[in-house]
Amino acid sequence: MGRKEEGLIPEIVSAVVPGPKSVEYHNRCTKYFKGLSEQVKLFPVAFESGKGYVLTDVDGNRYIDFSSGIYVTTLGHCHPKISEAVAKYAGQLMNCHDFTTEIKMRLVEKLAAILPGDLKGFQLYDCGTAAVEAGLRICRAATGKHELVSGFYDFHGKTYGGVSLGHIRSTAYGATRAPGSHMVPRPDPYRPIWTKADGTIDTDKYIEFYEIYLDRGTVGSVAAFVLEPIQGWGGSIIPPDDFFPKLKSLCERKNILLMADEVLTSWGRTGKWLCMEHWNVVPDVVSIGKGFGNGFPVTCVAVREKYAKSFESISASSSYGGNPMACAAALASTEVIEEENLLEHAQHLEKVFRKKMADWTTKYQIVGDCRVKGCLLGVELVKDKKTKEPFDAAGKMVYQKAFRKGLAWIPAGHILRMSPPIIMPEEIAIKGMDIIEESIAETEKELLK
Repeated sequence: MGRKEEGLIPEIVSAVVPGPKSVEYHNRCTKYFKGLSEQVKLFPVAFESGKGYVLTDVDGNRYIDFSSGIYVTTLGHCHPKISEAVAKYAGQLMNCHDFTTEIKMRLVEKLAAILPGDLKGFQLYDCGTAAVEAGLRICRAATGKHELVSGFYDFHGKTYGGVSLGHIRSTAYGATRAPGSHMVPRPDPYRPIWTKADGTIDTDKYIEFYEIYLDRGTVGSVAAFVLEPIQGWGGSIIPPDDFFPKLKSLCERKNILLMADEVLTSWGRTGKWLCMEHWNVVPDVVSIGKGFGNGFPVTCVAVREKYAKSFESISASSSYGGNPMACAAALASTEVIEEENLLEHAQHLEKVFRKKMADWTTKYQIVGDCRVKGCLLGVELVKDKKTKEPFDAAGKMVYQKAFRKGLAWIPAGHILRMSPPIIMPEEIAIKGMDIIEESIAETEKELLK
């Protein structure tokens, strides 16, 4: 997309948005289609097409995409190399269960070459939840232990095992978590439980609590800590840099595995293949997804070489996992990141975003905290900076205002979440942030008048 076309983004042509066709299509669809996400309920637009970092709705309105679907189209919509790779196998060989194909061979060889440490054992799946569940089974099979520990506000999918290690609450899953599932507080620099004398977060206290909890809160059969490197649903919460190295050390002392759920944070989203690389930590088990196939449903479980044999004992294969189209999408996505130097570009965009948000906490009364790692951002809105009371009404209003101005993105109550494609030009990234800031300023003026 050239600079002339960039100048037209966003472009709102409807008198109101969502426009009349969006309203019609949404109403017809939701007569039968149920269980919508909050982002759709708050702004029920119907999309028609996507190209790169631009989304177009059925009324002809064009939006800057600051969502990437939901952290999925990391390389933008319809990247030609990825679309061509999927189309090739859609016309050649769509599925052959878990038999070997050339494209699968090439993909796993590429994974073994680029992933850190000795992450050399792989299995492929069709969604993040399936990869997480397989990872949990690997942890239990490799250790012979059954308990699992996760963190407050983590998200690990929507099956019973994943939900039992997350924050989703629903009676549909029963009255209790799955047996052996534990939750502990994890470090949130903006809302710390334990602090040092200078008021900064004290990660040592968290680790000390974990040691106590392992001894007194479990039955002594903990297979793994299972954590998101950066919490997505929880609000783009980035832990202190020393947290995961210290947690890994604890796990090694206690003969407990560390599983990183990188469904959201992997494949360039934070400027690395794996987010854990920022802290020089190699997890024992890792789930990879979302941007892995740039929109095509393909995910992966990677394990350290010494645990790879555990795949044999968990009935690891799946109907759709590792099909040729999926492998083609994942390999093409990986090659695009390499060929276009997108890890470096994501790190550059982080600096751009950080600079744009640098004064927001002092400039706006309702902005409590801003955080960014690569192209994963969060802005926390509060009613009072001293009490840090969440400001849900502000979050919804900012989300809707920015969408009406031409920014497609993600709400999360009082926390604004952003995940722009890592291909985004700096000028468009700045324009998107300007829309958000303008929407924050308008919302503050309206709600605090």
